[in-house]
Amino acid sequence: MQDRNHLSNVQATNNVSLIENGLIDIPMLQLLDENGQETNKKESPDIDEVTAKKIASTMQYIRLLDERMVGAQRQGRISFYLACTGEEAATVGSAAALSPNDMIMSQYREQGALAYRGYTTEQFMNQMFSNELDPNKGRQMPVHYGDKKLNFMTVSSPLGTQIPQAAGYAYGQKMAGNDAVTICYFGEGAASEGDFHAGVNMAAVLNCPTIFFCRNNGYAISTPASEQFKGDGIASRGIGYGVKTIRVDGNDVLAVFAATKLAREIALAENCPVLIEAMTYRLAAHSTSDDPSGYRSKNEEEKWRAKDPIERYTKWLDGKGWFDKKATDEFLDKSRAEILAAVKKAEKVSVAPIEDIIEDVYDTPPWHLKQQLTDLKAHISKYPEHYPKTSGRVK
Repeated sequence: MQDRNHLSNVQATNNVSLIENGLIDIPMLQLLDENGQETNKKESPDIDEVTAKKIASTMQYIRLLDERMVGAQRQGRISFYLACTGEEAATVGSAAALSPNDMIMSQYREQGALAYRGYTTEQFMNQMFSNELDPNKGRQMPVHYGDKKLNFMTVSSPLGTQIPQAAGYAYGQKMAGNDAVTICYFGEGAASEGDFHAGVNMAAVLNCPTIFFCRNNGYAISTPASEQFKGDGIASRGIGYGVKTIRVDGNDVLAVFAATKLAREIALAENCPVLIEAMTYRLAAHSTSDDPSGYRSKNEEEKWRAKDPIERYTKWLDGKGWFDKKATDEFLDKSRAEILAAVKKAEKVSVAPIEDIIEDVYDTPPWHLKQQLTDLKAHISKYPEHYPKTSGRVK
C-alpha cells in the first residue's frame, strides 16, 4: 500500500533551533499605481471595453447606493446599513473575473458583486425595507441579500459561517462535475474566527475549487489588524494550510481582476482552493451603528482617500480613451434618481403577512410556533402604538 503519510519525508536536523519570521513581507500584486498608470503592461489582464466600462459603472453605482442608504438610515427610513466605500474595486473587480455559474458566498459588504451580477435597485430596496416583495419575506436584517438565480447565497449574520460552507459547496460542485467554483468573501476580522481555519483546511485536504477572498480593510469594527494577529496578514495562513495564495492591492481593479481570473483557472484545473488577500481600507464606518472617529484619525482616512479605487480606475480608463465624462455624469444623475424613486416606492409597500414569520422552517408549523404567533398577535394588539400599522396584517 502507498505510504500516504507525507510527514515521513520531512528532512531531519540535529540542530536545536526555532524558526523565526519564516514568512514575512509577502509581496502585493499591483498593476495600477495610485495615478492610474500601469506598472507592468505585460501582466495587465485582457479586459475588453464593455467589461471595463461595466466595472466602472458598477463601482460608481454602488458608491451612490451606499451614500443614499446611509442617509436613509439616518432619516429613520431603514434600520441598518453597511457601506463598502473604499472597497469597491475588491468586490466588483473580483466578480467581473468570475463566471455567472460560480457561486458567491459573501460576508455583508459585497453589494458590488451582487450588482455586477444584475441585482436591481428595486431588489436592493425591497430587501432593505423588509417588505412583502422581499424574497426573504422581511426576515433578514437590511443588507442580508440573497438571489438564487444569480448564484448569490443569502448573507448570514454570524461572522465567518460562510467559510466552511463555501468549502462544502465547492466540494459538491467538484463531485457533480460542474465547471464552476465557489468564491467566499470575508474580512480579516472574520479570519480570526475558528470557521476560517476549519473551512480553509477542509478545502485544502478535500481539494475543493474554492476561492477564499479576504478583504483586509484594516479594522474588525474598531479593532485594528495590529491587535488581531502577529503574523504577516492572512496570506501567510493560506500558505500554512498548503493553499495557493496571492496578495493583491485591493484598491487596484486590474490587480484584483487578474488575481481572481488566475485563481479561478487554477481552482478548476487542479481542483484546489486558492486564497486571495486584498489589501484595502474601509473608508466608511463599519456600519451605521459605528463611529470610526473613536478609533482612527482623520489623517489616516485622508491618506487612504488619496488611493480611492474609483478615481484611480477612472484615470486608467481615460488613458485608454474609454472614459466619457458627459456619459458618466448622465449615468450618475440617472442612478441618483432611480435610487431615490426606488426608496420612495419600497417604503410604501406593506410588510409581509405576520404568518410568514413561522413558515419555511417545518413543512407544517408545530403547535409551539403557532402558539407563539398567537401570543405575538395579542401583544401587538395590546400595544399598537409601538408597532407599524401593517405589523398585524394577516393573510
